[in-house]
Amino acid sequence: MIYDVIVVGSGIAGLMAAIAAKDGTNRVVVITKGNILKSNSAMASGGINAVLNENDKEALNAHIEDTLKSARGLADKRAVTYMCKESGRIIKKLCDFGVKFDRGEDGVILQRSFGGSSEGRTCFIGDNTGALVIQALIKKARSVGVEFLMNNFILDITRSHSRVSGVVTLKRADSTVVVYLAKAVIFAGGGYAGIYRGFSTNPQDSSGDMLSIALRNGMVLEDAEFVQFHPTSFVKSGSIISEAARAEGGLLINDEGVQFTDELNTRDEVARAIFAQINAGHRVYLDMRHIPKETILSRVPSLYKNAFALCNIDISQELLEIKPAAHYSMGGIKSDMTKTSIKGLYVCGECAALGIHGANRLGGNSLLESAVFGELAGIRAREFIQDKDFLHINYDIVIKNINLIQRIFDGDSTKNFNAMKLSAGKVMYEKVGIIRDEKRLEEALDYIKYLRLESASLHCIDKSKENNVELTAILELRNILQLCEAVIHCAIFRKECRGAHFREDFQVTNASPRHTLIKQLGGNFFRIWYERGGFFKIFSKIFS
Repeated sequence: MIYDVIVVGSGIAGLMAAIAAKDGTNRVVVITKGNILKSNSAMASGGINAVLNENDKEALNAHIEDTLKSARGLADKRAVTYMCKESGRIIKKLCDFGVKFDRGEDGVILQRSFGGSSEGRTCFIGDNTGALVIQALIKKARSVGVEFLMNNFILDITRSHSRVSGVVTLKRADSTVVVYLAKAVIFAGGGYAGIYRGFSTNPQDSSGDMLSIALRNGMVLEDAEFVQFHPTSFVKSGSIISEAARAEGGLLINDEGVQFTDELNTRDEVARAIFAQINAGHRVYLDMRHIPKETILSRVPSLYKNAFALCNIDISQELLEIKPAAHYSMGGIKSDMTKTSIKGLYVCGECAALGIHGANRLGGNSLLESAVFGELAGIRAREFIQDKDFLHINYDIVIKNINLIQRIFDGDSTKNFNAMKLSAGKVMYEKVGIIRDEKRLEEALDYIKYLRLESASLHCIDKSKENNVELTAILELRNILQLCEAVIHCAIFRKECRGAHFREDFQVTNASPRHTLIKQLGGNFFRIWYERGGFFKIFSKIFS
């Protein structure tokens, strides 16, 4: 198959990119690993930040400053300013696409306050914002002629003359390796907080595939150590409890009835406060009993239903126990406002490091970043392909992936890949989680290296080629373990506390903020260095 632009991922970033890339004559396709409705964007329920009055300079500057402050010195002011200035226009565009934000009696879009914000600027649709925005964008994309290919697992990209020429995928229906040619490719396939399997709000198939592909192609990841832990999730399932609950007045109390933190501090501060309570032997609860039930039913209806369905709790009358969970990756593929080091390859959304979130994401900014930079990536891809021809496919890459799939099918395996995923997630949460130190990080690194060695010998027990879930799970596990190792290396390298990266053994913040960069070298090593300053090479075997 041949397309002018291939977009990988069907979240808000990917859909906005596809819509922007499409014109009257070109072919644009969105490729997804699973169902097009399944993405982190669809689960982001709280809302999207925006300054609705584009002429309100004071409000605009406040949004910029709140974002920069939350990022703890690691945001790119140029990118942040661009995003904030575009926010009002993007909301209008989403409304034109059919998104129906909650409005007051005067018809004006309602906005709530999220943690770390100096004023209320988060537009919302109850507590189901992301899913309803996704539905509207899918409808719009289809109306302009964007195509969709579901159940295609991206294995790699192909390149020719320093330019992307297509993607290699696993067609899950029959386990065949398929090549799709393209003049431009946009990665919008989500982040890597799912590597904390069992302790994450992300879907089970969230494995950071785009970032693994980037590493295998010699690209650089930026600030991989910064993983945001959402302060509130359901204790048993890990499902997210939207920040909308606290924005509407929900309190955080311990089992002694003590309100121990400001609920609307930045997420890193709130998550650490909750974690400290749990480590001290307390249980922590979300308390909404003081909020009128009609307000709960109108502003956070999904939470009300989920609490009753999952915990048999009526939050208008009872406390709901919560815990922090890995939620969002601030680090990602290094880029310059969506452009990457490979010509014709663009990145947006959570898989990209765009200079917005730095060391700590501001609540409500993820959907805004996805919409603004998804659109920008699509525009740039559309402009890039105007005078370009299709390039040749490097079939050595294709054959390499065909052989990989065949090796996984061949042979027998006694190892349990699901148990390995859970073990990796557990060690990441316990040793590379909210609180870190060198001893635990080194222990985690040794264990992940062991799992990587073991994963190289995994094979499918089920030899059927049709919709083989074992095959996809093994491929995901390989990506997960690669990213676990990258995250740990960067966490060891950054010897300071900054935002979501809290080192118990280095409780200082360096005066000069610097980005960590990590790259996989051809000789099976990682190279890690600061963007400003020297580099440090880590000798770490990569198993293929």
